[in-house]
Amino acid sequence: MRSSVKALSLAFALVACSGGRDGQASGLRVGSGGAYMATGLSSWYGEELAGNRTASGERFDPRGITAAHRTLPLGSLAEVTDLNTGRSIVVRVNDRGPHRDDRLIDLSQGAARLLGTDRRSVASVRVRTAISGATVSARSLVPDITPAAVSIPKSVSGRYSVQVGSFSSQPRAQALADRIDASVRRDGALYRVILGPFEDARSAQRARDAVVGRGYGDARILPRD
Repeated sequence: MRSSVKALSLAFALVACSGGRDGQASGLRVGSGGAYMATGLSSWYGEELAGNRTASGERFDPRGITAAHRTLPLGSLAEVTDLNTGRSIVVRVNDRGPHRDDRLIDLSQGAARLLGTDRRSVASVRVRTAISGATVSARSLVPDITPAAVSIPKSVSGRYSVQVGSFSSQPRAQALADRIDASVRRDGALYRVILGPFEDARSAQRARDAVVGRGYGDARILPRD
């Protein structure tokens, strides 16, 4: 077992150090659990595709923290790291792409902004599965009411918030909000469970990561109007 772990670590290190030629992605798949890691170029798309149907069937929201990938399961979570800055974010794969062979992943504008690559047309990134074999549905936000501790950065006056879920039932939304120390905001017929606001994107990302770790994989970061 120890030798296999060492071999896996070495393989990851080799992939991380060896980029593909001419912008082509280099990658590694390990085991049946779906572990994946690859390096290559990312691009992003925004308002020009807002409202279009994605491969998952949902409408594309350029403000969401999502991505298009050719092979990662729809609904799965992927960690994307900017190799120039070392900054990492977690995105949900909800579409197929990119359509250019020299691209590894397409980020939504919201994801690119959070990663800090929205001012560049392409960026060198590493992509790997955030939770091996895990997938989350766009409708999988029904809360488990079992009490559990979630470590979340404190809310302050700021520019970002995290939407954990939206519900047609106010008691259901309130139950989740009470569990994670969030607030409920009414939006027409829906009740949205919101964390924040947060002063910066990094704090918002930490809060999102915390609730994703509790199974709320569709939590997304929203810029404040």
